[in-house]
Amino acid sequence: MGIVVVEICDASLITLLDIEGILENEFPEVAVLESSCLSFCGMCVKSPYAIVNGKRIFAKTPEVCLELIREHIKMELALFA
Repeated sequence: MGIVVVEICDASLITLLDIEGILENEFPEVAVLESSCLSFCGMCVKSPYAIVNGKRIFAKTPEVCLELIREHIKMELALFA
């Protein structure tokens, strides 16, 4: 379906987790797109991050970032409920 789009850079520390598998299994409404570059130069090696429906989400660890991404997905989905 893909009403929530999560974009990740393949160099981002968030890829230490199977972010695509985790999110698409938990949320069928989510499409995870992996790109070679999201044009946030240097950010991908400093902290895990993703872009959820245009909003940049980042944290100090991949696990915390995943939790913040989940929260943001839930907020986005609430708009369509």
